Amino acid sequence: MRRSRGAELGRARVAALITSAAVAVSGCSGGGQGGAGGPGKPAARAPGVHSWTGSPCDLLADAPLARGFAVGSTTDSADPDAREDIGENGARPRYRQTGCLADLTGPDGTLWRLSTTAAVYEDVGPAHHAYRVKEDLDRAHGRGTERVHDAAYAKPADDQGRPGRTLLLWNGDLLLSVSAYAPYGSKEHEVRDGLGAIVENTARLMEDELRDGDAPSPTPS
Repeated sequence: MRRSRGAELGRARVAALITSAAVAVSGCSGGGQGGAGGPGKPAARAPGVHSWTGSPCDLLADAPLARGFAVGSTTDSADPDAREDIGENGARPRYRQTGCLADLTGPDGTLWRLSTTAAVYEDVGPAHHAYRVKEDLDRAHGRGTERVHDAAYAKPADDQGRPGRTLLLWNGDLLLSVSAYAPYGSKEHEVRDGLGAIVENTARLMEDELRDGDAPSPTPS
């Protein structure tokens, strides 16, 4: 697949979003949450920055996820009940999870697949801890992680022979995972740009739509 100008602009917009998100949760002096490590590490952010929704697929209905792609059938997988995570020092932080499974029709009529999962935590620290744990596991298993920013990384994915890409994004109380899969029989190098555009645009859209406009502004620690 040729790299289109639209895909490049989409990636530029996503990079700008992720950059602004990381700046919003980072302290200027680097004195953020313990364990983050290094200058510019994320600082404490007021809870309630993102909201849970029972209709996550509706968030993807009004905007094209990549040039030439159309959203087809969708399935919500929203769970209104709070879950407990495995936190640090024996803590069991709570979060609510919502997600969407969607069929995408490509520019040439082929069938692609999209999966999103958003976990909205009751506080910022546990969401950041969950992100670090997932990243550490992916690195330890040699899954070819590619850093997008301090608060986001991508990795290759596979679904029974379908090449894919997954992006994991942390922002405040939100941990967001987006995976896209190309049609069966696709060559990874031919669909790389399409997969990248889909996951990055979906992450941008989901994070933006879940963000609570009335939430208090983040404050550096």
